[in-house]
Amino acid sequence: MKSIFSDRYTKMLQLLITARKEKSLTQVELALQLKRPQSFVSKYELGERRIDVIEFIMICEAISADPCAIIRQL
Repeated sequence: MKSIFSDRYTKMLQLLITARKEKSLTQVELALQLKRPQSFVSKYELGERRIDVIEFIMICEAISADPCAIIRQL
C-alpha cells in the first residue's frame, strides 16, 4: 500500500518526534499541554492522522520548537 504522505511530510513528523524527545517529553505530557488525548499525539506521530498547519504550530509551541526552523530543514 502506498503512503498518502510525501517524504517531506514523513520527515516533518520525524523532526517533531525528535524535538519532543529532546525536550524529554512523553506523548502523554505533550498531549496534556495540547489539551488533547494521548492518542492524538500517537496517531499523528505514526502517520495515522494528518496534522494541519495550525496544529503544527501548536505542537511546536508546546515542545518549544521553532516551526520555521523545522520547515527550513525540509
